[in-house]
Amino acid sequence: MIYKALRTKLKLNDHQATLMAKHAGYARFVFNWGLRLWISAAHEGLKPNVNSIKKVFTNHVKPEYPWMSELSSRVYQYALINLGDAFKRFFKGISKYPKFKKKGYHDSFTLDNCGKPIRLSGTRHKHPFVGWVSTFEAIPESRVKKVTITRQAGDWYISFFVEISQEITPKCRERIGVDLGINTLATCSDGTKFSNPKAYKSAAQKLARLQRHLSRQTKGSKNWHKCLLKVQRLHQQVANIRLDTIHKLTTFLAKNHSQVVIEDLNVSGMLKKSSVGRFYC
Repeated sequence: MIYKALRTKLKLNDHQATLMAKHAGYARFVFNWGLRLWISAAHEGLKPNVNSIKKVFTNHVKPEYPWMSELSSRVYQYALINLGDAFKRFFKGISKYPKFKKKGYHDSFTLDNCGKPIRLSGTRHKHPFVGWVSTFEAIPESRVKKVTITRQAGDWYISFFVEISQEITPKCRERIGVDLGINTLATCSDGTKFSNPKAYKSAAQKLARLQRHLSRQTKGSKNWHKCLLKVQRLHQQVANIRLDTIHKLTTFLAKNHSQVVIEDLNVSGMLKKSSVGRFYC
């Protein structure tokens, strides 16, 4: 058995979208509060941890904000768990020091059913506290422990892990070599070529026009938010095209070959060079 990640777009009305935004704001508020307390405690020579911060918030902070009782309590618990995981990654040298969250950037929150599985099936699902929500595409019948809801470019998405049986596909050949290219995304040793969609290059002119329009707006105004949403959706479209291309390439390689050999290249370093990186975009 293996775990598979699923992510799909939610179909929400105005009331549901507002409820999602409130929960995301709740998670952001708790995360920033916990990070601020962690920093102040560390400066005083103490050794903070998630459990002690959670006790302080539950007993002393939460009663001061009545609006928190109108939202799911699981949101703030997962927000503090995420804060603890962020510091664990920092102490291991995997990631940088945790930063404060900003409104409108990576808004998300996590829910569970207090130990009980959440049943998902079809296009209409019941989530704890949030209630019934719909998705644009049908979800296979599954039981999950928790779900994470995120907002990107004005749209809300749900993601979760499901446990499935491992499928072994017959391989057409033992091994294959893959060469990263510029005019083509990748060229395989058997002659198979994958074209580079160059999504960013196609959208560069429109993106420049929208960004100029955004720069002329008064920051924080309604027109500024409308133009910002257009820029975000265009970036999201470019990212989706890239992700779809990569998924098709990796799926083809994994399903049809037992061993994949690639060049030892510093791809991320190559992309930082404007003279070369533009061709990959």
